[in-house]
Amino acid sequence: GRGGSRAGWEPGGRGGSRAGWEADGSGGSRVARESWEPGGSGRKMADGVDGEWFWRQRLADGLYLIRERFYESGNRANMWLVRGSERDLVVDAGLGLSSLPEYLERAGLTGSRPLLALATHVHFDHAGGLHHFPAGSVAVHRAEAAALSRGDNLETVTWLSGSEVSRPPPQAGWTASSYRVRAVRPGRLLEDGDVIELGDRRLTVLHTPGHSRGSICLHEPERGLLFSGDTVYQGALIDWLPHSNINHYKESCRRLLQLLDQGLVSTVLPGHFNPFGPDTLHALASDYIAQAGLCHKVAASAISCVASIALRANNLGR
Repeated sequence: GRGGSRAGWEPGGRGGSRAGWEADGSGGSRVARESWEPGGSGRKMADGVDGEWFWRQRLADGLYLIRERFYESGNRANMWLVRGSERDLVVDAGLGLSSLPEYLERAGLTGSRPLLALATHVHFDHAGGLHHFPAGSVAVHRAEAAALSRGDNLETVTWLSGSEVSRPPPQAGWTASSYRVRAVRPGRLLEDGDVIELGDRRLTVLHTPGHSRGSICLHEPERGLLFSGDTVYQGALIDWLPHSNINHYKESCRRLLQLLDQGLVSTVLPGHFNPFGPDTLHALASDYIAQAGLCHKVAASAISCVASIALRANNLGR
């Protein structure tokens, strides 16, 4: 478990408020004030289509939050649509049980401009939907490109149970036991410092390994936005998976604190749970650095061994 509260998608235990986008009272999160999706049922959908797999909310001009309504799990990832004047960007693609690009075009949100699908890392809850996009329009960090290209379901830490999916996806005969992340050859390999050009918006790639070896954040300094993936969110940060690295994670957290010190982050758009502001980011990153000592490393190493065995058993034949 990630430790974040799922009831009403309230932030988990770090002082986050219940006032929607005003996540921590720090004054940096003033994009929108609507309440969030009311729990797993997804009954209040922005597009009003009752059977639609996806839910969306417009947070600001050119910025949408998207979630998979019927994947009721703490692993349910946030997906983000950023619309630019010349190009649109999807940040993370979910499980892939239904086609995200078809949904976005059907909703009138994309289709008039080229679309880039970028995964903050290749874990199944973020990269499972990349196969719905044309391969040339998929981007991941270079360190995880090979795993995605071969459909390595150990490195994607694929772990899905039928109890987490409250309504069967569109595919006939689907079962959770048959689910896997499909191989995708990315068209763009990302490196630290790369810039994603959308015309009137520019996002910089920050390589922030630790949770996984290819984890990245995207930073839009002009708007103070940080798309943090699983590097930081309001829940228990996970550093015990295959290719997790605690020392790298601490360095990544220090890097985010440096951005804060420079006044370059006002809102964090995380991979799970609700957005938050700079005060919460400072607390999350500082707390991780402070507690990631020898005892934590020993415990994480033991958990990692068990997790690796379980993942290997679960993904035999995938």
